Amino acid sequence: MLSYQHGFHAGNLADVQKHALLAVMIDYLTRKDKPLSYIETHAGRGAYDLQGSQAQKTGEAAAGILKVSDWFDADHPYSRARKSVSESHGKSIYPGSPLLAQALLRDFDNMRLAELHPAEFAHLESALQVSNSYVGLNAQQKDGFALAQSICPPTPRRGLCLIDPPYEIKSDYAMLPDYIAKLHRKWNVGVIALWYPILTGGAHKPMTRALLGLNLPDVLHHEVHFPPAREGHGMIGSGMFIINTPWGLSDEAARLTQKFAKLT
Repeated sequence: MLSYQHGFHAGNLADVQKHALLAVMIDYLTRKDKPLSYIETHAGRGAYDLQGSQAQKTGEAAAGILKVSDWFDADHPYSRARKSVSESHGKSIYPGSPLLAQALLRDFDNMRLAELHPAEFAHLESALQVSNSYVGLNAQQKDGFALAQSICPPTPRRGLCLIDPPYEIKSDYAMLPDYIAKLHRKWNVGVIALWYPILTGGAHKPMTRALLGLNLPDVLHHEVHFPPAREGHGMIGSGMFIINTPWGLSDEAARLTQKFAKLT
């Protein structure tokens, strides 16, 4: 349950899809001079050293963001967030979604983060302290599914919840449609973004069929496919299922689809 460590996978092509879309969503939401809530259920350690032993062992970053960084102009919010984190944490540091969000949010926005893995949570706390802290920043070592349900609807009500579990527990696939439906009922104005891996066995397919059957509002369902990072690697793509999709995100998703298609 607590064995997953994202350091082996940070900056891979799945991260590129997830973080590019996340950055565009936050960028859009912060254009209005109104505070927002950012919630993350599985925060990880926040900062990942792409020159470290974990990243070097798998080579997933080399086949990911280090290979395709030219997909993003300097003014793209994904690039701006990476630059900000690089300046504050070091040139080889890749931002997980908490630091990416922190780099794009404003000091009057709220961040609520959960990470259950004790070692990963300790790293997360250290990473957050390097950057400027927000008055509304709160990170807790606890189950992220429970955290999101307990605080929704958040204050302020405008905002985004990112759900990206490691799917170590296979029952996550089956429980997520009901979980997301319940979360949406409690927070019907919130942007809810679910990330999932696309594996060779197709474990995600019943989940996505169930999610689409819920008829939730303004859904963007985006999947990309890519070659395995190494021989025998089971992940061949990744997906995002987003409710109350911010304006303009479908354009970025279409652009990414074209970029990823050139890899296969």
